[in-house]
Amino acid sequence: MVGIVTDQKLRKLKPFVAMIFLQFGTAGNALIAKAALNQGMSHYSFVAYRYAVAAILFSPFAYVFERKVRPGMTVSIFIKIVLLSLLEPVIDQNLYYLGMKYTTATFAAAMCNVLPAITFLLAWIFKFEKVSIRKLHSQAKILGTIVTVGGAMILTVVKGPAIEMFWAKGGTGHNAASSSGHSELVKGALLIIVGLFCWSFFVILQAHTLKSFPAELSLTSLICLMGSLEGAAVALVAERGNTAIWAIGFDIKLLAAVYSGILNSGVAYYVQAVVIKDRGPVFSTSFNPLSLIIITILGSVMLGEQLHVGGVIGAVVIVSGLYLVIWGKRKDLMSRSGDDQLPIEAQKTSNETAVAEMASHQGNVTQSDEAV
Repeated sequence: MVGIVTDQKLRKLKPFVAMIFLQFGTAGNALIAKAALNQGMSHYSFVAYRYAVAAILFSPFAYVFERKVRPGMTVSIFIKIVLLSLLEPVIDQNLYYLGMKYTTATFAAAMCNVLPAITFLLAWIFKFEKVSIRKLHSQAKILGTIVTVGGAMILTVVKGPAIEMFWAKGGTGHNAASSSGHSELVKGALLIIVGLFCWSFFVILQAHTLKSFPAELSLTSLICLMGSLEGAAVALVAERGNTAIWAIGFDIKLLAAVYSGILNSGVAYYVQAVVIKDRGPVFSTSFNPLSLIIITILGSVMLGEQLHVGGVIGAVVIVSGLYLVIWGKRKDLMSRSGDDQLPIEAQKTSNETAVAEMASHQGNVTQSDEAV
């Protein structure tokens, strides 16, 4: 009995642990990718390389482990895969890294915190998320999303006094505003926001595709393969045949492509698909604000950047909003489980009543026979 309870708890914790792990990976990717872009790497070739790495590494595993459960390819599924590879690997990633070029890694991560709000709205519209304004758990999800976005804005806009850390003495404490001009900052923000809408549509379409193609690893490999091909085609057109963008050696550029390909393309898409099947698209994006906190801390430790009071307050608000969303999702799942069990209980009651009536009827018939 104890073993069953432990297994149930571990199963419930897996989605949380998986999404937190991904946020650490996303934070590392933001810093490494920014360093590679600063070294002159084209974001077009970077996107093509990272998805090629992911496709090469994950395709063999998909072929071996899902050969018996993978559904056959249809025209409908193929079109969905093409759209998925366009939305996130090509459009979102190129706009995100182009926006990061105009700003900073921290600012780009801060902008990504509007993703849960966009995904929540789209999931609501496309009926992947049920919302009842009168129910407390739905109110918690809505309020948590608003609080999370507000916390990200506080962290981005409010600076406040510097907090002296022993590892960050003499740090520059630079932020997006000091690193880029106002016009470039606005341009970068708009590019990132458009990319985030594509990311949200990607998550919603991924949830829809998994219903007809429930093979997470195979879907991940196909998205990465198509993404690399489409990304290479976009790079050739955008750079007008400039072959210099494909030059890569044993440096930060190679590290960025391999790291992003393995963790942020292959592993991230697979884990996200598994979590979406279990908890839905809103849950999978609700953890994105954590990456901003991680990037802020890593920037302080690794780059000597100073922490500020506004950043700490924003981080606390983000965690509070994230807790509300997770609490609301948990209550939502509990209520759905209860609703699913109601018909079963009602059926049991109905069956028991029918059996009792039949027994009573047979008793009456027996008594009538005896009387005769």
